[in-house]
Amino acid sequence: MRVEQVDWVEVPAGLLRRGTPIDDVAEVAHRYSDTGVPVEWYQKEAPRAEIHLPAFRIARTPVTVGQWALFAEATGIRVPQAPADHPVIGVTWDAATAYCQWLSQQLRGFKVRLPTEDEWERAARGDDAREFPWGDQYRTGLANLVDLGIGTTTPVGSFPEGASPFGVLDMAGNADEWTSTLYAPYPGAPAEVPSTEDWAYDPHVTRGGSFRHDRDLARCARRHGAYEKDLAAIGVGFRLAAPAE
Repeated sequence: MRVEQVDWVEVPAGLLRRGTPIDDVAEVAHRYSDTGVPVEWYQKEAPRAEIHLPAFRIARTPVTVGQWALFAEATGIRVPQAPADHPVIGVTWDAATAYCQWLSQQLRGFKVRLPTEDEWERAARGDDAREFPWGDQYRTGLANLVDLGIGTTTPVGSFPEGASPFGVLDMAGNADEWTSTLYAPYPGAPAEVPSTEDWAYDPHVTRGGSFRHDRDLARCARRHGAYEKDLAAIGVGFRLAAPAE
């Protein structure tokens, strides 16, 4: 396997307008009140912060079942029963990290890893504070979320009009994606934001939402997690990141 077989997107160094302003949280919760998500979940996004991130690479699409199968063959890990071009789901954080380590070895030392939470949001948002990867308005049909009624994954890259400003695909819906970041409140978060999420199956932050989630999880600022043990049922997968050239 060679490095050029991963479809990397080069994300330039730049400013991330991370999260949601504290004064906007109540309005955001009201806007998505039909999803049943309480305001406390949106408070985890506050406050807004401007952070300069160095350049990095991120894979254009999540890791697929076909890509995972190569790793599974080498390590004896189970391969999900899904088409090869669908995102692999049901993957634990430890297994996703092991895949990155294995792929780094196959690529002869090219360092592959999970993206940080900030890198993920930068790749989704670009240089502005857009609500969704494609812009500020939600549009059904730009991501595989529950409103499509598909009820399972679709081939990666099936929604090119939902691309982020850098051309990264599937950053909303299809598979909820692991990051390397352990959950913690943002500095200056409202006092109501919990310091830990003891109810989560895993303490790492996920981003983007899956086929079973509503449009609130398509938001670039939305912080999520694996809150159920059945990671296949909730659609948890991952995508790759790496240092810039």
